[in-house]
Amino acid sequence: MAQYLLQVAYTPEAWSALVNDPQDRSKGVEGPIKALGGRIERFWLSFGEYDMVGVVEMPDNVSVAAFSMAVSAGGACRDVRTTPLLTTQEGIEAMKKAATCGYTPVTGKKRQAVG
Repeated sequence: MAQYLLQVAYTPEAWSALVNDPQDRSKGVEGPIKALGGRIERFWLSFGEYDMVGVVEMPDNVSVAAFSMAVSAGGACRDVRTTPLLTTQEGIEAMKKAATCGYTPVTGKKRQAVG
C-alpha cells in the first residue's frame, strides 16, 4: 500500500472544542481510514503551520483523496494537505527513469547522463 503524509491545521473553533474536551483525534479518523481500506501508521501534534501531522497507508490515490475531502468538508480544519510518500528505493527508481526519459528543458540543453 502507498503511504501518505497528512498535515492538518485546525480552525479556532476546533481548538476551542478540543480544549474544552481534550481527545486523541487519530481515534476519530481511524474508522473512516479503515473504511477506505487504509490504516494509520502514526499521528503527532505539532507546532507551526500545521497542528497535526500523520502518516497513513492507503490503497490508492482515490481513497486518500476521498479521506482528505471528507476531512476538509467537515469544517473543523482550515487546511488539509496530503502528500504522497516514496520509499528511498522508489525514489532511486524515479531518478533512474528521469535520467533516461529524454526530457529537454526550455533552455534546450539536454541533461548530461551521469554514471
